[in-house]
Amino acid sequence: MKSRDTLIRLKRFQVDEKRRKVAQTEAMIADFERMAADLDREIATEEQRSGIDDPTHFAYPTYAKAAMTRRDNLRQSADDLKGQLEEAKAELQEAFEELKKIEILDDREQARERTGSRQRDQAEMDRIATQRSYRVA
Repeated sequence: MKSRDTLIRLKRFQVDEKRRKVAQTEAMIADFERMAADLDREIATEEQRSGIDDPTHFAYPTYAKAAMTRRDNLRQSADDLKGQLEEAKAELQEAFEELKKIEILDDREQARERTGSRQRDQAEMDRIATQRSYRVA
């Protein structure tokens, strides 16, 4: 009984850890996408300020070029994290399924124990009733 409770606690902890990993990865992706969008706005502002929107133009703003590189790196990092996110979600699903299996087994075992206990209690009550009926008669 105690080892089963320990196993359930361990599996719950693992599910919580996987959940945290998924949430953390989702937050990182959102941050990267937000930063990339901010850089898009800065690039557009810089292009508007300079009047040059062709990155191959010799007078294209250096800041806009650097911001484009950074934006592209952020988007690539977000894409990489999306792959990791899918893996983390699959791991979470697997850990959750393992937890459910163990909880179902635990519920079945507890139900068997309760049934056995009720049957023992009923047998004891029947024995007491039988003894009393013999004493009275």
